Amino acid sequence: MDDIHIVWDLDDDPDGNVQHIQEHDVTMDEVEDVLYDPNSVTSVSRSSGEPITFGFTASGRYLAVVWEHVQDDPLTMRPITAYDAPEPSARKKRKKR
Repeated sequence: MDDIHIVWDLDDDPDGNVQHIQEHDVTMDEVEDVLYDPNSVTSVSRSSGEPITFGFTASGRYLAVVWEHVQDDPLTMRPITAYDAPEPSARKKRKKR
């Protein structure tokens, strides 16, 4: 998506966001799948107060991506963490049909 930019730290930064998401067995591509997908749902994380986006990766994994809002124009996001999340029950019901 042209109007969203994602900021990644250096791959080898031990305190960076790339290393942190990899600790949860999530790849940069998977995070980008979720953040670029217009069908993903964004709300506010109850634990951190940061934006959190829930959505599917290209391979069908359902993830939660917590990110920092950097700027509006263009929308720039810096992922903080990402992890597997339980699918909403409504989506589970739709998939079973």
